[in-house]
Amino acid sequence: MCIALLLSACSSAPKNPGEVHDMRRRSESQLEQGNQQAGRGSFDAALVFLNEALRLAVATDDSSLRIRAGLSRGNVLFSLGRGDEAAADWNHALNEAVQTGNRELEALCRLHSARGRLLTTGSSAAQSVRDEVHRELAFIRSDQLSIAFAWTLAALAEKELGNFAAAEAASRRSLGIHERERNFEFAAYDWFLIASFRSLSGDFNSARQALEAAITFDRRVENSWGLANDWRALGDVERRAGSHDAARRAYLRSAEIFRAIGMDEAAEEALARSE
Repeated sequence: MCIALLLSACSSAPKNPGEVHDMRRRSESQLEQGNQQAGRGSFDAALVFLNEALRLAVATDDSSLRIRAGLSRGNVLFSLGRGDEAAADWNHALNEAVQTGNRELEALCRLHSARGRLLTTGSSAAQSVRDEVHRELAFIRSDQLSIAFAWTLAALAEKELGNFAAAEAASRRSLGIHERERNFEFAAYDWFLIASFRSLSGDFNSARQALEAAITFDRRVENSWGLANDWRALGDVERRAGSHDAARRAYLRSAEIFRAIGMDEAAEEALARSE
C-alpha cells in the first residue's frame, strides 16, 4: 500500500528542478541594490540591503556571495565612519577567499583593505598601495568591474604621490571599462576624479570639461548625490581659477540639489562656500 502511494505520488508530481537558486538570486538582488544606494550616497539605506544580502549569502553557504557582500558592507561601514567594523568585514572576506582558494577574489579583498589604508593614512600608504594594486591586478582577469576598481585605487594612490598625469591615466583605464559596461554612475565618478587631478595640477579649463562630463553621466542615471557633488566641485574649480561669479552659481546649484534630496547639512556647507 505504501509503495503504491509513493509510486502514485512520484508519477503525478512535477519534475524535480534539480538545483535551486532562489535565495542566491535574492542575495544578488539585495547586493546590487545596496551597491546602487551606496553609489548615490544613501549609506544607511545601503547597509540595510547589504545586511540582507550577507544574511542570504550565509544561509546558502555561497562563498562568492559572502565575500562580495562582505566587501560591499565593509565599504559602506567605512563611509559611515565605522572603520573597525569595516576592517573586520574586509578581513573576514579575505579569510573566506583564502580558504576557498579563489585567488581572484583574494586579490579583490586585499585591494579593498588597501583602499581603507589609503583613505585613512593618505600619502604615507600611497606607495605601498600603488605597488599592491599592480601586484594584485595580475590575478583579476574575469571581472571587468573589479579591474576598474583596481585602476581607480591606483589613480587615488598616484594622486597622493602627486603624480597627477599618472593618476589621470589610471582613471582613464577605469573609465574605459565603465563606459563599455554602461556603468554610468562609475563613469561619472571617473570624470569627477580626473577633474580633481587636473585642478590640482592647475589645468582649470580641462578640469571644467571633466566635471561637465561627470554631470552629463550623473544626469543620465539621475544620480542626484553625484550631481550635487559635481556642482560643488565645479564651484571649487571656478573659485581656484578666480571666476567668483561662476563659482557662486555652481555652489548655489549644488546646494539646491542637496536640499532637494534632504541633505540639508551638505546644502548649508555648499552655501557657505559661496560666500
